[in-house]
Amino acid sequence: MKTAYQQARRMALTGLAVSAALAVLKITIGLAAGSSATVADGVESATDVFASGLLIVGLTIAALPADRNHPYGHGRFEILTGLAIGLVLCVTGATISYRSYEHIGHAEIPKAYAIWPLLISLGAKAALSYYKLRVAKRIHSGALAADGKNDFVDVISGFTALVALGLTLADPVRFADADPIGAVAVGGIVLFLGLQVMWETSEQLVDTMPDDTNLAELRAVAMSVAGVEYVEKIMARKTGLRWHVDMHIHVNPAMTVRDSHIVAGTVKSELRTKLAWIENVLVHIEPFEPENRIR
Repeated sequence: MKTAYQQARRMALTGLAVSAALAVLKITIGLAAGSSATVADGVESATDVFASGLLIVGLTIAALPADRNHPYGHGRFEILTGLAIGLVLCVTGATISYRSYEHIGHAEIPKAYAIWPLLISLGAKAALSYYKLRVAKRIHSGALAADGKNDFVDVISGFTALVALGLTLADPVRFADADPIGAVAVGGIVLFLGLQVMWETSEQLVDTMPDDTNLAELRAVAMSVAGVEYVEKIMARKTGLRWHVDMHIHVNPAMTVRDSHIVAGTVKSELRTKLAWIENVLVHIEPFEPENRIR
């Protein structure tokens, strides 16, 4: 059975190959046909190749086991990769918009065959986005999710470029600048996605807690263990694809140290077994005093 990191790398490699082929196709035909929108979408696909390459490197490092200097493992490299992808998208989007803006008022009427690479790209990127986001959700990969969102935006940007190119071809006089304006819009969409990806990955880097549903799952599993009277605190941080959890549980004050240690070990085992998104758990034992229970 493939590990989560292996699944993510496989999807990244697939995305890299598809994006490379689409980038060559769109840039080559876009230049030959004189379509700024098609070329802009091709440049965006070329950026996807770089982003997928970053993702593969990040996942490879993140999969390394914990060592003396990295007791929590190397999973944060996966999150850093997502942040880097967001930064690349911001720079790419801003560059595309600026370069395309310069062509407004000086654009040539593109050839009709510039439409074909855009149509091919729409289908390919829609499929890639669907599968990447599906796998990312299953394995809790922020970087792969960022790459999948990038592919989804490719669908939106490709459709935008297609509409702009179509308007120019339909009425070259009235919509002479629709093609470069569409390219500017493509750049704006990419820039917006980059900012969103950077925000989401930054949230993980500053140890934002899991959502309420996941916290409820942690509490329910812990409370199901015999000997646990109350779960007081839960703190969690994401390191790569999985979470490290610190949990304070209350047990009977008369319980021996040995027995309370067994309860703590059972809580840890149950959480790691029943919740696939948990990497490790540190359990702190406290005496149960009902009057001090936090409601």
